[in-house]
Formats: sequence, C-alpha cells, structure tokens
Amino acid sequence: MCEDDHTGIGRRAVFLTGAAAALTLGSVSFAAAADRDGRETRTVRGTLPPGAPDFVYVPVDVPAGVREIKVAYTYDRPAVPAGTAGNALDIGIFDERGTDLGGQGFRGWSGGARTEFFLRADDATPGYLPGPVREGTWHIALGPYTVAPQGLSYEITVTLTYGAPGEALRPVYPPERAKGRGRAWYRGDCHLHSWYSDGRRTPAEIAALARAAGLDFINSSEHNTHSAHAHWADAAGDDLLVLLGEEVTTRNGHVVALGTDPGTFVDWRYRARDNRFGRFARQIRRAGGLVVPAHPHATCIGCNWKFGFGEADAVEVWNGPWTPDDEVALADWDGMLVASVREGRDWIPAMGSSDAHRDPDVVGRPQTVVLADDLTRRAIQDGIRAGRSYIAESAAVTLDFTASGGRGGHAGIGGRLEVDHDTPVTVRLSVTGAPRCTVRFVTDQGVLHTSAPLPVSGAGTVEWRTTASYAAYVRAELRHETAVGPLPGALAAFTNPIFLGRR
Repeated sequence: MCEDDHTGIGRRAVFLTGAAAALTLGSVSFAAAADRDGRETRTVRGTLPPGAPDFVYVPVDVPAGVREIKVAYTYDRPAVPAGTAGNALDIGIFDERGTDLGGQGFRGWSGGARTEFFLRADDATPGYLPGPVREGTWHIALGPYTVAPQGLSYEITVTLTYGAPGEALRPVYPPERAKGRGRAWYRGDCHLHSWYSDGRRTPAEIAALARAAGLDFINSSEHNTHSAHAHWADAAGDDLLVLLGEEVTTRNGHVVALGTDPGTFVDWRYRARDNRFGRFARQIRRAGGLVVPAHPHATCIGCNWKFGFGEADAVEVWNGPWTPDDEVALADWDGMLVASVREGRDWIPAMGSSDAHRDPDVVGRPQTVVLADDLTRRAIQDGIRAGRSYIAESAAVTLDFTASGGRGGHAGIGGRLEVDHDTPVTVRLSVTGAPRCTVRFVTDQGVLHTSAPLPVSGAGTVEWRTTASYAAYVRAELRHETAVGPLPGALAAFTNPIFLGRR
C-alpha cells in the first residue's frame, strides 16, 4: 500500500466547475495493469480548512485492465462549541469523462450515508452506477458540507482490482402505466428515499409500505443520483405506478425532479448566485419531468429554498409530519396565490409528500391525491401540473370540494368558476375520515369561514356562500383540534384552490 499527502499548498489548484468554485488536488497514480496482478491500493490524507469550496476533487489515474475500483474514506469529528457546525464530508465519484457541470462523467454519489463504495461492470454499491472501469483520470468528489473551526482531516483509500471486466448489466425500468380506474382520484407519495441514497429501506420494502398506505403511485427521488432507476421494475405492478426522478440536493435548497425519463441525471453542484438552476430546471422538463421545490422552509443546513419559484411546476408545501416549517410554507404559498391573482399570472399548485427515509418515517404521510385521466406517468403529471389535487395526511381522509353558481356553473379543485363578480357562489366541502376536525375556507382575503368541529364519525359537509368580488379564490383546510391557544391545529388535509370570476 502506498500513501500520499494532500496537505501541501503546492499540490492544490482552484478551478471553476460551471460557476461554482472547487478545489482539485494532486493525482493518485497506479502502475500499468500489465505490471500488476490482483489488487493495488493507495491512501491519501489531507486537511480542509473552514471555508473550503463546496467540492474538492481528488484525481485518480486509472490504468487499462482494471476490473473494479473501490474507495473508502474517514474523517475526524472534533468537539465544537454549542451552536457551531462540526465536520460533515460527503463523497461521490466521476469517471474519465470528467467533472464538468452537467454530469457526463457522473458515476455515483452517497453523500454522507456510506464510508465506502465500489464500481465494476456488473455491480456497484447502491447510489453508484455499474459499468466498465475505463482507463483515464477519474475524480473522487468530496463535498465538505460543514467544516469545524479546527478544519476537517480526511483519509481516502483507493483500491483497484485488475482483471477482465464482468458482463455489463442491461437496465430494466418500471412501466409508465399501471392498471387504473379511468378518470379518478389517485393517491401518491412523490418524495421517498431508499438505500440507493440515505434511506434504509429497499425498493421492495417501500413498495409494500406504499400499497399498505393505499397509494396508487410513488416517485423515486434519491439525493443526487439516479442509480435507483434500474431497481424499481420488480417493485412496480398493475396496482402501483412507479415514477422515476431525483432529489436535486444543492447547498441552497432541494428540488424533486418528478417523473423524468429513465436514466436521467440532474446535476446539483451550484448555488443560487451561480445562476445555473434555470438550465437544470429546463433539463428536467426536457426529460419529461416536473420541477418541484421541496420543503422550501426547512431549517436543516442547505435546505431552505433560495432559487425562487419562477421555474416551479408545483411546490412541496407539506413534508412529512406537520411542523411549524410546513405552516410557514403554507402561508408563503398562499401569498404566492394572492400575488398570482393580483398580477394576473399563472399560479403554482401545492403538493405534499412523506420524505420517508427509514423507520419510523411513514410512507404516504402525507400524500397527494390527484384527479387524473388514468394511472399513467403523463396523466398523473398533468393532474399535478393543473392543480387538480388535494393533500391528505392518510388514505383515511377523503375530500370532495366544489363551487357552483350562475346558470348551472360548476368547478372543482384547480378549476375556475366563470361567474360575474356579484353572482352568488356556493362553496361545498364533503369530508370523510376526519373526526373532530375543523374546516376553514381560505381566500385571497384570508380565512373567511371556520366550521364547528366535525362529528366523531369524521364525516360531514360544510357549505359557505360568497361572490367573486369577495373571494378571488377559495381553498379548504381541514385541521385537527388544537389543545390550547389561538393557533390552528395541525393539518389533516388541504386543497388547491378553486378560482372564482371571469378571467
């Protein structure tokens, strides 16, 4: 085993990947395969200072004749004062095609979920793409997520195994259609993590939990990798549609690419100031997907959304169990609805997803319930994009929300009731599965109607009369009883709006 050191300043160079500053270190070299049998190992060590670039690349010169590359790493975790971030170091790898923004050379990313990984033609660690280990300069990608005041000392061990490559795998992807019920309401969870990123469940385990939760569709959304795409075919079926995507996890917020073409990778190596997000939002759409900012007001490091919503097809307002972060996201989204009415522009629908990673995270809590023409990739996406949906905490909750008025006029969720400003309008919400919950009707003027609690049976109907001059839109919230104080209870469900009045 040979060792190298990356602490010397002379061995570093700063370069640009797109618009994001990065650091590249001295190369790790191996002997030509003709001179070696079996395995060969190199170890490198170094220290990253506070304020290190977002990405640090360690070049590895791979000779011809390599069957497998394996990488293991460790780093120190010194004690830090309360309120100070400690060390956290992510890892991934790019092959001989390079590290340019766009990810042509991308071969895998595990973030901080694993301490080692391998790749070869016929297999790879979850999060990584199997394929040949070709001759050329590969790059181990380090992501110093946070660095302690003392710095971050790391050690990387690279092992090459020489020999003939195994037989390359041919990916098989899940179908884009399941056995639906025609035009109907379909339930889905579009933000989930398996062991192909930082989750702990297999695709089969997630699919079983999705079926138990009454879901009709799910979306694969691993952090910064599409490696799971080829592992969902066996989990899908006539009763469960599996869409493919990615959670693009940047340092300035996360976005779910929902329902992209199989094998689509979306790069994440940029910040809002780099003015690169629009390029990758367009890539998601070209690949047939939707752009959905995730948990936009989450407080975890790097989670708060800073790219704006001009590229969003929908926004994840409810993420996992209801928390104050979601309450802020709901209020922010409602503000965007008001602005869309005031400015006469398109509105952005809301979604909800579980973001489930492991036990005790509940798959399908919450879930987005979509009115779609069938249980297909395109039909579900069309329903989400149009806002024909509501968000419920479980399959036990069902809603029927309509507005009627004028000469037989009628509109449902995501629609518009074309009436004159002063024409009486009746808003009606029918509910099941929500014992003792309170119904609130929210408009561009705020909360204008609050019902008495529903009976313990959980079923009931609430009506309210208004006009388009009084309410440009109406949406419904179903909230649990609150124990004390004036604050509203946690959400059990809420709808996208119905708009009132002529365009």
